[in-house]
Amino acid sequence: MPISADTLRGYTDTIILAQLLREDSYGYEINKNIRQRTNGDYEFKEATLYTAFKRLEQNGLITSYWGDEESSARRRYYAITEAGRERWEERAREWKETRALLDALLSLEVGHESD
Repeated sequence: MPISADTLRGYTDTIILAQLLREDSYGYEINKNIRQRTNGDYEFKEATLYTAFKRLEQNGLITSYWGDEESSARRRYYAITEAGRERWEERAREWKETRALLDALLSLEVGHESD
């Protein structure tokens, strides 16, 4: 079952930064990797993706450059900056804490505390 876009909305930038931690890439390839990693259950709309690239670049979290493809159209590649790495680490830590909290809140197990 596909995941709700609302569930991941606040993590758009973090998802993109995670992709760029692996290697520099361009929009279509990033979205393709996201589709593959989620077995087709999730992908960004093109407008969302490129708006995020612009925001990330304006905030100094990524940089962009033109690729040097000889056989096809030139592509704009994106690379993560040191500030982007730090932001990813911060947001990944936050996600782990959020996930643990939600696991505790949504669990059907009843905890018994001793007074």
